[in-house]
Order: sequence, then C-alpha cells, then structure tokens
Amino acid sequence: MSEEVNERIEFILESILLIENRFLKIKFPDDLINSNDGITILDSIAMRLQAIGDNIKSIHKLDNQFLQKFPEIEWEKIMKMRDIISHHYEGLDHEIIFNICKNKIPELKISITSILKQLNGG
Repeated sequence: MSEEVNERIEFILESILLIENRFLKIKFPDDLINSNDGITILDSIAMRLQAIGDNIKSIHKLDNQFLQKFPEIEWEKIMKMRDIISHHYEGLDHEIIFNICKNKIPELKISITSILKQLNGG
C-alpha cells in the first residue's frame, strides 16, 4: 500500500482526535453558536471535517479501489460534507455538525483505527 495513503489515514485519525477533544465542552447543538468560544469550536471542527474530506478525496484519487474495501464507512457523505464546508460555509447547520461529532466521529474513529492496524500489519 502506498505510503501516502497510510500518511493520509494517519492524518484523518489525528483530525478525529482533535475533533473529539474540541467537542468535549459541547453538550447541546446551540453550544456551538451561543458564544464566541462555541463559534470558535464550530469553526475549528468544521476545518478538521473539511481536512478529513480532502484527505479521503486524495486517497480516492491515489487508489480508487482502496475505499471500496471498507464499505461500512460512508465515504461519499464525508466527501460531500467537505464540499458543503468548502463551498457553502455560510449555510452550514450547527445541528448537523453536532450530530456528526456526537454520532459519526466515534464510528469513524473505530473504522480508521482498524484500517491503520491493517495497513501496518496488525
């Protein structure tokens, strides 16, 4: 497997860990918009979600078969979220970001950790 794919998967895991850490202070969706700190957290999480989507797009371009080996992950939705953040940020819904952080990021973390273990022979 390409070293670049491995590095991109590692970056995705790093981004997931940062999102989880930043999301710790958030208990309700409106916590992301009701204060300057909340807005900063929303912006920083969105930037990492965008970076995750960018890296998945890059992996797809490097090896379009790779992602198909892991159909449990909604790769297309992740790439579409990247596009929304990149091109329609003003319409970004904080409740969707909250839901992604609360429900999707933990699932993605498990899958990405598993993929990394496979790539590294574990």
